[in-house]
Amino acid sequence: MGEERACNFLLKEGYWILSRNFNTAHGEIDIIARDKDEYVFIEVKTRMSKKFGKPAEAVNKEKIKHIIRASKFYIYVNHLENKYIRYDIVEVYIGEKNYLINHIKNAFF
Repeated sequence: MGEERACNFLLKEGYWILSRNFNTAHGEIDIIARDKDEYVFIEVKTRMSKKFGKPAEAVNKEKIKHIIRASKFYIYVNHLENKYIRYDIVEVYIGEKNYLINHIKNAFF
């Protein structure tokens, strides 16, 4: 549910969704999108509350390492070596009747 809401948000912001749940032996990337001339690798974290911290705090060093490895594979396979890239996190807070999205650009790397 969080990824779907994140994609809808990104589309409204003018992003092109290129891939969802891109999976390799090195790791998974939730959303790969294009924002103007940048290729964006996006990790989506969904929570119902901040009780256990912010969703972005769940993106630890190990998770970042897997995302970067998977993104390097995507870049190689799609011949994007000379393109601008960035890594974002989209936090999705789901309430009983509504939801909130926090988009963190250039979250790591």
